Amino acid sequence: MKFEDILDEIDGFGPFQIAVLVLLWVPRMVLPCHFLLNNFIAASPPHRCAIGGTFGNLTEEQRLTVSIPARGDGGGPESCEMFEEPQLQLLANGSRGADPPTLRCQSGWVYDNSTFSSTMATEWDLVCDRKSLTQTTGSIFFLGVILGGLVFGFLSDKYGRKNTLLASYITATVFGFASASADSYVLFAVLRFLTGFGLTGIGINALVLTIEWVDTEHRLFISVIGGLSWSAGNMLLAGFAFLVNDWRPLIVTVTAPLGLALLTWWWVPESARWLLANGKVEKAQFYLDKCAKFNKRPKASSNLKLQKLADFETLEKKKKNYTYLHLIKTPKMRRLTVLTGVVWYGVASTYYGISLNVGGFGLNIYLTHFIYAAIEVPAKLTVYFLLGVFGRRRCQAGTLLLTGVCIITNMLLPPGLWQVRAAVAILGKGLSEASFTTVILYTAELYPTVVSMKYE
Repeated sequence: MKFEDILDEIDGFGPFQIAVLVLLWVPRMVLPCHFLLNNFIAASPPHRCAIGGTFGNLTEEQRLTVSIPARGDGGGPESCEMFEEPQLQLLANGSRGADPPTLRCQSGWVYDNSTFSSTMATEWDLVCDRKSLTQTTGSIFFLGVILGGLVFGFLSDKYGRKNTLLASYITATVFGFASASADSYVLFAVLRFLTGFGLTGIGINALVLTIEWVDTEHRLFISVIGGLSWSAGNMLLAGFAFLVNDWRPLIVTVTAPLGLALLTWWWVPESARWLLANGKVEKAQFYLDKCAKFNKRPKASSNLKLQKLADFETLEKKKKNYTYLHLIKTPKMRRLTVLTGVVWYGVASTYYGISLNVGGFGLNIYLTHFIYAAIEVPAKLTVYFLLGVFGRRRCQAGTLLLTGVCIITNMLLPPGLWQVRAAVAILGKGLSEASFTTVILYTAELYPTVVSMKYE
């Protein structure tokens, strides 16, 4: 007897599986809210040097004219430079002759607060020579995500999906809220790293729990439907950011749903598959019976049959203790690991490259982000049907290639054609999402079961 046979007895795709999916939707919706949060909390609004000194009866416009050079494109004062001395002659003839000496802003900056009341860039003056620091926090966050993937994958196999999920909830909640009150850039960067670390555990365990309770026939469907939680959270982020335009309360807002996730954790079932593989027959019987009752099916196989299955699974586990080294142990696995790594890099870099570039298309930043998120829904549903027609390999290659075409096209189009550039960018975003959906499914199916479940 195999575990799939037990699932067939108690219905591998019924109300119980839907309930598990729903219980894990809220925490999965939080993931994009944090992964793409830098679009809003790290935004750098238009700014100019703050002007000190006394200028008599000059108006604000005249003070700017004599204190800050105008940009070459006529779009207002320079963002990072000011005249070394006031150029009063500009009020008389409008010409400054030879370029007067300039220097960097000496008294801070004045920011345009029409879009954001506050961002980390405006609070800590992360502009001009320090503007790269805003994006550095995003890189640090994703370093935490990478480390979390390694650690929580191991913990999930050793201590169970449900316990590891709780640890992830607590980690992400504590450090998510703490980052909203960080009083320095360094502390904020550290807390964002730890938040990313915890959020990855949520993503891994929520996905694995959802899949391990579903029969093989419906895994593709449940993966795509479960993945819509990302798109829903992504759209909600645009709404949250529009309503809460101060960066600290925004972090609190997108982290708060994890409080609900903590409350509903008690109803999340442990993976019966994991329990049997670790010899915990009685607990596995408990959850299997609960699944059967929920799905209105007879109780699962007898305890004796489950014990035999558990003994077999445990023996197999002792014989083959898999580690990360098995990814490179044989020539075939090394080749597969390298190739899938390259594909994952291409998919992730194009997806986040587009997702984190919500400016420059002549649209409101909130509207752009919302459209980018909304296009993911038809992209996911479309690729779900295309996978059955063209297969994983062709869908993966096609979506990734077309995404690259959209990116290159936008690089060649002149900025004046912002309507065309916006349409191409939106199409590229949909294709990149289709590519992401495909690579998750494709990778899980390419690796042997024990390895693929470890890295999902």
